[in-house]
Amino acid sequence: MKFQQTLQEGRLIKRYKRFLADVELPDGRVVTAHCANSGSMSGCKDPGSLVYLSANTNPKAKLDWRWELVECNGSLVGINTSHPNRLAEEAILAASIPELTGYASLRREVKYGKNSRIDILLEDPANSSAAEKCFVEVKNVTLRVGDEAQFPDAVTARGTKHLLELMDMVAEGHRAVMLYLVQRGDCLSFRPAEDIDPTYAKTLRKALAAGVETLCYVCDLSLDGIEVGKPMAIHL
Repeated sequence: MKFQQTLQEGRLIKRYKRFLADVELPDGRVVTAHCANSGSMSGCKDPGSLVYLSANTNPKAKLDWRWELVECNGSLVGINTSHPNRLAEEAILAASIPELTGYASLRREVKYGKNSRIDILLEDPANSSAAEKCFVEVKNVTLRVGDEAQFPDAVTARGTKHLLELMDMVAEGHRAVMLYLVQRGDCLSFRPAEDIDPTYAKTLRKALAAGVETLCYVCDLSLDGIEVGKPMAIHL
């Protein structure tokens, strides 16, 4: 995924009301940027941090800027949670995630389960078995604890619901995959953030026991764009 324009550098003043961030530009102007991240963003929202914004070209948008990246301890971190589904789609179509190759079609945001939408649905109509369908849920990971990437960074009842929905798909004979995309390059492994949301961690282990697959890939980030990189070890 390439950024459409050159990113604008700035310094974070504060992130507030979850979806807003005030940023000081090099010329001294202060702008308000859309923060597409509903999590706590622990470790990624310190005042004074170097951040990068993209210009919002949507004429209907209320804000002129979107917050894309933040520099944490010398490493770029992608905080925009609207990107992971696209990143996953691009990687799957490019066969960069070997575990998810071999399907004839890919659709996003497909209704399923109990009033939910799956991030990515892979299908192979030529396969007559129920396993012709693969339900892929994608999560963006920005939290770093020690050398580990962890998810979630805040209690997520919605995330737990998604795990339960994936378990239901496995019970129906389909394939279900929980895909974590770590949008930072300074972590060595991944594990659920049990200290933050023990219910989510417990449900993830239950989902694995029920047949839900778990994958984790680290992203390669630059000021030009973001793409899915190498797999990351998962510790449960």
